[in-house]
Amino acid sequence: MGMKNKKADQRSAKPVKRKGVEMDTTTAAGGSSLLFTLGYMAFFIVIIYLVVFLPQKKREKKTREMLESLQAGSNVTTVGGILGRVVNIKDDEVTLETGAEKTQIKMKKWAIKDVERTIEA
Repeated sequence: MGMKNKKADQRSAKPVKRKGVEMDTTTAAGGSSLLFTLGYMAFFIVIIYLVVFLPQKKREKKTREMLESLQAGSNVTTVGGILGRVVNIKDDEVTLETGAEKTQIKMKKWAIKDVERTIEA
């Protein structure tokens, strides 16, 4: 059995001669598998970008636009669940008025989760 395997190995490693050019079949197959592997990796990098990073950028843009359009008098919800009305905006700080006692709370703009839009007729 050992002799048959040696002969089979010798036959598969023979150089191939086509139209006057001698090629080694083992290196030709290795080059195409490298290209296939690189293409496969590039494909997955593109898929990860489309599934993870692109939606994240869209969410960040939407949040940034929401915070830039924030005005005094807007009803907001904070990340902590506090509901209130914006009284004052100063740089990155917002003053909210909450509850029946009109308690005022100062917080950072990034803590605003949602702005309630009023529909005007």
